[in-house]
Amino acid sequence: MTKLFEAPLYPYRRSPDQDAAAPVRHPVVIIGAGPVGLAMAIDLAQADVPVVVLDDNDKVSVGSRAICFSKRSLEILDRLGCGEEMVHKGVVWNVGKVFFGDRQVYDFNLLPEEGHKRPAFINLQQYYCELYLVERIRVLQAEGKPVEIRGGNRVSNVAHLDDGALLTVETEDGSYTLEADWLIACDGAGSPTRSMLGLDLVGRVFEDNFLIADVIMKADFPTERWFWFDPPFNKDQSALLHKQPDGVWRIDLQLGWDIDKEEEKKPENVIPRLKQMLGDDVEFDLEWVSIYTFQCRRMEQFRHRHVIFAGDSAHQVSPFGARGANSGFQDIDNLGWKLKLVIDGKAPAALLDTYALEREHGADENILQSSRSTDFITPKSEMSRIFRDAVLDLSEHHAFARPLVNSGRLSVPCVYDDSPLNGDDADGLPARTRPGSPVVDAPLGHSWLLDQLGEEFVLLALGTKAPDFIEAAGISIRGLSIPKPEIEDALRKRYLGDAEQAFYLIRPDQHVTARWTSFDESRIEKALLTALAKGDTI
Repeated sequence: MTKLFEAPLYPYRRSPDQDAAAPVRHPVVIIGAGPVGLAMAIDLAQADVPVVVLDDNDKVSVGSRAICFSKRSLEILDRLGCGEEMVHKGVVWNVGKVFFGDRQVYDFNLLPEEGHKRPAFINLQQYYCELYLVERIRVLQAEGKPVEIRGGNRVSNVAHLDDGALLTVETEDGSYTLEADWLIACDGAGSPTRSMLGLDLVGRVFEDNFLIADVIMKADFPTERWFWFDPPFNKDQSALLHKQPDGVWRIDLQLGWDIDKEEEKKPENVIPRLKQMLGDDVEFDLEWVSIYTFQCRRMEQFRHRHVIFAGDSAHQVSPFGARGANSGFQDIDNLGWKLKLVIDGKAPAALLDTYALEREHGADENILQSSRSTDFITPKSEMSRIFRDAVLDLSEHHAFARPLVNSGRLSVPCVYDDSPLNGDDADGLPARTRPGSPVVDAPLGHSWLLDQLGEEFVLLALGTKAPDFIEAAGISIRGLSIPKPEIEDALRKRYLGDAEQAFYLIRPDQHVTARWTSFDESRIEKALLTALAKGDTI
C-alpha cells in the first residue's frame, strides 16, 4: 500500500490558464479530488459538460477512511463506469453481528431477498475507490471527454460573481485566477471553500472519540460486520471490526471524551489496546491510525448562488452507519443531470434549488439516524445506559427488541417523498417504487433493470408497450417496454403488485418521478415539466 500512497496520480503540470492575460472561464470547476469530487467530474464529463477538478494534492488519500460502500453507491458507480472494479476488489458482505459483553445477541442480513445485481455492501479502502475513479477519468479523457484534473492546485480564495465564481489558485509556479459558471465544492469536512465564503455547519458535536486502526493481519474472522457493546477488551465502551481487501482489518475502539488525541494515536498506546482485543499471540502491523469525534452537522443551505456544496463539505455524520461517502455519491447523482440541463438551457436554474431541497432532506435523514445511533452507542445518562443494556439483553432471545438495538443504522438510499419534482402516483402500485424513490433493481432476462436505464429520462412500460421516444420541452424521453412474458417475479412484485400493467417515468438519476396504470401522453409531458422545475408554466 505504501507505493500506492506515494505514487502521484495527477502530478502538477502548468496549465495554459496560468499564462492567460485575463482569467479563463470554465463551465464547471470542482474543488477537491476525493471520491465525491471525482465522481461528480465523471458524471458531468459523461454528459459532455466541460469540467476542471482542482486539488492541492496529487495522490490518493492516506488510510482507508471511508470503507463501506452501499448497494446504492455501487449502482451509481455502475452508471459512472467503475462499479465492477469496486466490487471485484472489495469484500462483499450482507451479514452483521451484534455482541454485548462477550456474547452474541443477534445477527442480521441487510439483503435477504434475491434478484439484485449488487450486494448490500462492500468494504473497500477509500484509496482504491479514488484510484478507480481517476482511472475512469483517464479513460474518458482518452475518449475525448472534456475533463481535467489539476494536482498541486490549491484554491486560496473564492468570491461570488453575478453569473459565476472567481477563484484564486496557488501553485508551485505562483498564483493565478480563473472563473467558473458553476463551482462545486467537494473539499471535505474542513472545506476551505465554506470558510472563504463565511459559511459554517450547524448541528451537534458529541462528546466522544473513536480510534480507527487499519491492521494488517491473518485472521479467521468471517466476512461480516461485528459490533460490540461493552466488550471485555474495551470495558464500558464499544468496538467495531470490518474486513477489507489485502488482509487489512478496520478496528474502531471507543475512547471517551477527555483524551489527548496525539498521545492516543502513538503506536505504543494503540498496540496494547489492539492486543487486548486480538490476543497476544496474533501478529499484526499497523497501517494507519486516526481518531475522530462524533459530529452530526450540515450547512443550512447547499446552494449559494453559483457555488454548490456536496459531500462532507455540505454535511457530516458520525461514521457508524456508513452514511458519509454514500450520501456524497447520492449528492452528485442528484446534482449532475440537473446541472447539465441548466447549462444546456433546457431547465431553469430553479432546478438546482431542488438539488439543495432534496439533498438537504437526505442530510437531515442521515443526521437523524446517525444521532440516534450515537445516543444509543454512547448513552449520556445512567438511565439511558440501563435502557440500552436492557434492550441488548432482551434482543438475545426476543425478536421484538432487535429493532431497538442501534449499532449504526446502515446507509439506505434516500426517498424524496415530498419533492416538488414528483408527479402522479397511481393507486395500487407497490409503495417501495413510489415517486421519489430510487429505482429498485430487478433481473431482466440476462441483464438488470438499472443497466437498461442509462442517464436520461426513461418511460418504463411493464406488461404493455411505450413509444420508442416522446419529445417534450426539448427533452427526449426514451421508451423501455417489458412485455408480460418477460416480467419475472421480482420485477412484478417491485413494480406491479396486482396491477396488469404500469408506466413509470424515471429521472436520469434513476429515481421515479411519476407512474400510471394507463398511457396518457399529456400527463407524461406534464410530469416531465414538473421534473424540470417548470411545473408552474403548465
